[in-house]
Amino acid sequence: MNIFINERATSISSNTTLHQLLRENKPDADLLIVNGFPQKEDIVLQEGDRVIFITRGEQPTAEELEALMMSRHTPGVHEKIRQSSVGIAGAGGLGSNIAVALARIGVGHLTIVDFDLVEPSNLNRQQYFIDQIGLSKVAALRNNLKRINPLVNVTAINKKVTSDNIVEFFSDLDVMTEAFDAATEKTMLISGFLSIFPDTPLVAASGLAGYGPSNTIITEHVAQNLYIVGDGCSAAKPGQGLMAPRVGIAAHHQANAVLRLLLGEKPG
Repeated sequence: MNIFINERATSISSNTTLHQLLRENKPDADLLIVNGFPQKEDIVLQEGDRVIFITRGEQPTAEELEALMMSRHTPGVHEKIRQSSVGIAGAGGLGSNIAVALARIGVGHLTIVDFDLVEPSNLNRQQYFIDQIGLSKVAALRNNLKRINPLVNVTAINKKVTSDNIVEFFSDLDVMTEAFDAATEKTMLISGFLSIFPDTPLVAASGLAGYGPSNTIITEHVAQNLYIVGDGCSAAKPGQGLMAPRVGIAAHHQANAVLRLLLGEKPG
């Protein structure tokens, strides 16, 4: 009978139990996860089960880390996303949060493009730290992503996205995300990318400023291969700034839309 132990294919005898497998493989483990869920009771394992043994506080190898990070995924998900490639145009409030979410779920390759530096005003909503002020956003974000998941492959490009370099920066992607602040830049990226790569899905955002109700932020399929996240109207303006909760909600809507597209599901 074939199962997976810490994501490695393993052949075991029928009627093998979880605790028997524990004693044979990692007797000091204090957390057992079977098919994405913690399991305390001894059970008879079934064909195709995925078992993860975790010893709390132990520093894993790179190979073990990948298995442990993905241990709470639905079985079979990781195989579908570990080879995927996602583009992120902009590394601010949306882009940095999207990147962190995608790195945590194990997306294999992220291409992140932004020309800006980390500033103190970014820290209210973006995935940077005080000691990174003055660094280029893409370099700082790449370092942070590597600390979260050293297995993610990050292409960090410290340049401004224009209609002339979309092909250069964002070819051969499975999904593209738009994470700009300015409406003109959003329009440029969306129209330019979809005209060049009409078969590649693009997940954009519009309407996420302030502290309005969370549930007004939604994901809509607005055109072929174009999905837009937000409430469509809450723009940043005097008296209504950009704040971590709503920006984070929108960014995670975008990241979840990316995940669903990679898994062959429709967002929204």
